[in-house]
Amino acid sequence: MPQVKIIAKNFMDMVASLPAIKLDKLYNNVFICEAILRSLPPLAKKYVLQMLYINVPVPATMMEEWVLADGASKHRVAIDRLIQLRIFSEISDRKRGTSYSLNPTFQNNLQKHIISGGVLPREPMNSDNAIKLPSLQELETYALKQWECFLLQLINSGQGEKLTGISSSMMRIFQRGLLSQRDKDGPRLTESGFQFLLMDTNAQLWYIIREYISNAEERDVEPADLISFLLELSFHVTGEAYNSNTLTEVQNNTLKDLADLGLVKLQQGRKDSWFIPTKLATNLSVSLADSSARKEGFVVMETNFRMYAYSTSKLQCEILRLFARIEYQLPNLIACAITKESLYNAFDNGITSDQIITFLQQNSHPRCADRVPSIPENVTDQIRLWETDLKRIEMTQAHFYDEFPSKDVFEAACDFAREWGGLLWEDSKRMRLVVKSEVHNQMREFLHTQSK
Repeated sequence: MPQVKIIAKNFMDMVASLPAIKLDKLYNNVFICEAILRSLPPLAKKYVLQMLYINVPVPATMMEEWVLADGASKHRVAIDRLIQLRIFSEISDRKRGTSYSLNPTFQNNLQKHIISGGVLPREPMNSDNAIKLPSLQELETYALKQWECFLLQLINSGQGEKLTGISSSMMRIFQRGLLSQRDKDGPRLTESGFQFLLMDTNAQLWYIIREYISNAEERDVEPADLISFLLELSFHVTGEAYNSNTLTEVQNNTLKDLADLGLVKLQQGRKDSWFIPTKLATNLSVSLADSSARKEGFVVMETNFRMYAYSTSKLQCEILRLFARIEYQLPNLIACAITKESLYNAFDNGITSDQIITFLQQNSHPRCADRVPSIPENVTDQIRLWETDLKRIEMTQAHFYDEFPSKDVFEAACDFAREWGGLLWEDSKRMRLVVKSEVHNQMREFLHTQSK
């Protein structure tokens, strides 16, 4: 069974992958400099701040003295990250050895930002009777509802239902990695799509944003400008209203796409229109590892493979249906069971046993999460065993050879197949041989030369 893995990168991985010219251009924005400083590993932050007011290259040997002996691996990781982001420039000299210097644009802008602070391109609108802002609780509920609605539409597409209410920009993202479109059939979830649904919310968000940035040029949008706008958005205040008239056409179109995911809430007044960032948007500049705080779980797993999910969410019910059999549903309780058939269906869709187990562990009810292990061992072991059932037999196209004229010819043929990496099986007593189809032509020519 083919294995598909989705890697959800954070913004800094996207920034590091940009060409050098575009990366240097980004550092003209003080907020991007601060966002990148936030995202760095602790030791890398220390190096940047220590060198912030040093205008000459610092020898690598001196920097190695800044850490203890057991921190050598973290030191290397920090240096590599800073070089990837072009924050550090590596200078090699035969006499003085290797030294590092800060990117001058990054250095100057970060100095200004630390001393005088930064000013966003737009300020919050003044609250008046014309602007009725939602409370933070209402905004969080809105963001959760939009995100769940988006995921539900993705799941429904797996049953052949047509996606509605999603922009063409987002549809292209889904069709690229999460959905497949055939001639007459509607869009269907791919293996990556099924795996995507079992990710935690932060990992899902990073995947969507990464793909959204990756195909920016197809929409005639500069990726560096898009990253810059999204990072600026993360410095806005959650729950405050910002005038949309201060945005460019590209930025307004981006906001409409982000509203589909619940990152912003759009509102329209008599004269002005405005957007309100949610927590999903203001966390964009935070590292994936830092923003993935544990959420309260809802799943109780028993040793008899029965599972109880304390939830009113239709989305969570549909996600459980991906690998479990739903038996009945009450207003605040979903009763289901993990069976061999339900797991085989999940495996056929490209979901792995490790992904199912990780999902159950991440969403364990608080009373179960404190136990070690949070999911009964007999359940996790059986899930893995049922997956291995599908991998017991591996089909390989091959050719069978027998009736060799002599033992010497047989052994020479075995050695030849072994050298080409195509030997699958040999029986030296009966002089029989099985090789992969890829080397059949070479084997036939070899045996033809041996017969002369």
